[in-house]
Amino acid sequence: MDKPQEVEKKIGQLQNRQKILLNRKRSEEHRARTHRLIGRGAILEAVFPAAVNMEGKEVKAFLIALSHLPGARELAERTPKNEGEK
Repeated sequence: MDKPQEVEKKIGQLQNRQKILLNRKRSEEHRARTHRLIGRGAILEAVFPAAVNMEGKEVKAFLIALSHLPGARELAERTPKNEGEK
């Protein structure tokens, strides 16, 4: 094989490796997001058992209503990150 063909082959191999790594990264990010969402959903259901029987739109409306209660915004901003995930 002459040099230009070897270089082209190596470029193709590196591009394929890059695609594999990007797919792996996306997959890991997807798994992490899924894990986070499941965990937070479990917390929501544990704190508000009525949420188990609610549809998605009802849960959203419930959380929006809670967010409008006096002091809710300040509490959310004051709460240290990851405090509730012990």
